[in-house]
Amino acid sequence: MRRDRSGRPSETGPRSLRRRGLSVRWVLPALAVLTCGCATLPDGHGWGENVTVTPGWARVGEAALGAVESPRFWGPLVAAGLFQVDGWDHRVSNWARTNTPIFGSEQSAYDWSNRLRSISEYAYLATALATPSGSDPKHWVFDKVKGVAVGYVAVAATDEESALLRNAANRQRPNEAPTGSMPSSHTSRSAVFTELAERNVDSLEVSKPLRRILDFGLDGLTYATAWARVEAGYHYPSDTLVGMSIGNFNGAFFNDSFMGLPLQGAHASFAVTPLPGGALVRFDYGF
Repeated sequence: MRRDRSGRPSETGPRSLRRRGLSVRWVLPALAVLTCGCATLPDGHGWGENVTVTPGWARVGEAALGAVESPRFWGPLVAAGLFQVDGWDHRVSNWARTNTPIFGSEQSAYDWSNRLRSISEYAYLATALATPSGSDPKHWVFDKVKGVAVGYVAVAATDEESALLRNAANRQRPNEAPTGSMPSSHTSRSAVFTELAERNVDSLEVSKPLRRILDFGLDGLTYATAWARVEAGYHYPSDTLVGMSIGNFNGAFFNDSFMGLPLQGAHASFAVTPLPGGALVRFDYGF
């Protein structure tokens, strides 16, 4: 019987994968092999072929601006701010720890936060394998290594930024564990992996409905990781939202700066039109 850190039997939470004897770390790469081919990207190059360490300041600036303008960066920050109103951050945290509605216990939530973070990494690697990199085995391997290296630099930057901010904020965790609470490094890691994975999905020749399903599933991994950390008592909701913002920014920024792929541009735009006695604010977001 599985026991928690206090030695007591713990709830195991969602069990469907274990009941069927499946391991996600093998399922996702298998799916990648089934979906990948020997094709190239629309520009004739392979994924990872155009990786560069000297993209130029213009490219870096465009990538940074696109990442900042994305609702995936500023949306979680706005939500984190709203959680500070009327003590909602603490209220939701206390309710989640008391009721543990999804994972059944704090220990189960803790365990699943680790699993979900790992699944996010497997998903990134699977989508990287599935991207088109041509038919030459030597170039295929070399390009994959270069592309994945960019991804793990983004992860390293995310880990470092999360640690620096956590030390600066010095916020106590809900369960009073000794390390800092703001931001959630579990969530930031999951977010950077899933952001990179979604960029990889954009390079796959899949139908639009399937693309949306994959994007939804990848986002779900990050949100599930974040909520698991809240139920486990290690973070307030705002901690996870800030971590999500950090991960999303770094995934977009490093991918767009160093992969040498066409810039996707921001999906959102703002316009403010002055009017007598006020202003008209317009926000557009493309799906």
